[in-house]
Amino acid sequence: MAWSLADIWRHPIKGIGAERLTSVSLIAGHPVPLDRAWAVLEAGGETGEGWRACRNFLRGAKGPSLMAITARVDQGVIHLSHPERPDLAVDPASDAAFPALQAWLAPIYPTDRPPPVALERAPAQGLTDAPFPSVAVLNTASLRALSQRLGQPLDQRRFRGNLWLDGLAPWEEFDLVNKTLAIGDARLDVVEPITRCRATEANPDTGRRDAATLQALRDGWDHTDFGVYAQVRVGGDIAVGDTVTCT
Repeated sequence: MAWSLADIWRHPIKGIGAERLTSVSLIAGHPVPLDRAWAVLEAGGETGEGWRACRNFLRGAKGPSLMAITARVDQGVIHLSHPERPDLAVDPASDAAFPALQAWLAPIYPTDRPPPVALERAPAQGLTDAPFPSVAVLNTASLRALSQRLGQPLDQRRFRGNLWLDGLAPWEEFDLVNKTLAIGDARLDVVEPITRCRATEANPDTGRRDAATLQALRDGWDHTDFGVYAQVRVGGDIAVGDTVTCT
């Protein structure tokens, strides 16, 4: 059976900005290039060289307004937009990046949360929510099913996915666990379902919570999973419209 690759997304700064792509070159043993390549550490968060859990960083579950940030990477510079803030362009490798980002985020991040203290570069495996270099694979039919359950259309950006597949039945992505996806030249091994958090409740146009996504998942399907994590076993070029097959 063959499906198609409907959309590609990455999130250059973890929890802060989504960027839509038309193509990308995947690398074996790595996340999508520049996906969660940086993260903003919050006060009291763990420091270190390797992967750390999402609880250490700013993210949409803690500050829903972050979900309304869009991103674009150009020549190493990250351009950020938010409906309530002026556009910001930062070179994340520069010393000036964190002070500028900190000031830009201050009006839209809750004051009762631990404040941001540093902009950190991710290790080679990235800083995705899984403790391995993951690629989040999601299903457009499951998004439609959840939208119907809630009685409102849900934007892909709520779920911070990387690759959206079209042509599967709703929730068929869970049947892909322990199987291999072939997309373009790349091969990805599907590892496990993705358990969701309150970030998905926030509208990515407004940054305000307006959909009880977790409750709808529990009521409709007795779980809070949406999408699956995969690992790139064979790197290669992929593009929107590519055929997707499974073995």
